[in-house]
Amino acid sequence: MAVAPQTKAILFDFGGTLDADGVAWKDRFYPLYLAEHLEIDRDRYDQAYYVGDDALVAREFSDYTFRESLLFQITGVLKALNVTDAGLASRLCDRFLQDSLDKIRSNLTILRELSTRFRLGIISNFYGNLERVCLECGLTPLMSVMVDSARVGFTKPDPRIFQVALTQLQLNPQEAVFVGDSLPRDMEGAKGLGMPHIWLVSDHSGAAVPCCPGDPMIRSLAGLREVLL
Repeated sequence: MAVAPQTKAILFDFGGTLDADGVAWKDRFYPLYLAEHLEIDRDRYDQAYYVGDDALVAREFSDYTFRESLLFQITGVLKALNVTDAGLASRLCDRFLQDSLDKIRSNLTILRELSTRFRLGIISNFYGNLERVCLECGLTPLMSVMVDSARVGFTKPDPRIFQVALTQLQLNPQEAVFVGDSLPRDMEGAKGLGMPHIWLVSDHSGAAVPCCPGDPMIRSLAGLREVLL
């Protein structure tokens, strides 16, 4: 995809995009649970994950650290699975958090390169503490806008959450590009507003079909060099 001359901003999803190469949190967590020798099939795990995530969404976490919000979510999952290991939540949290921080640090290089040409921002279905988490992760200095669904009252793929970011940047949809890992939330959401979009697809996803013919797909954020720079 050649960058349109009018492109002024690159907007990103957070979970599964900035902190992973196209792997959603739910899919990243599952092998960590299995590594702890928990005998849970995927359907039961998925149900428990959503219980934990819904509990997190229902709370106001504006002052929670990244670790605190992850720990709350994991505790909810384990409760739904009837697991009582006192130290398990902390172990799972620390492994997931370290993997996330390592990936974000590695992605800072391409983000800094992009920031020399474009304004950057984040639009995320999050828990009210996106700004706190981005500050911890070293992302804040690079971002011109950070939109947290829990703060604005809209979740992707609702086009209104994308419009919040565009309004803050004083741009129209054709002047920004959205990068995310979720086809139904990120790609379809951006498409609904007429915003160009780039799909970050995990190496483990196999064959992937974009929502729009000809849409660019990348396997890591580093792939944005070829697409955007």
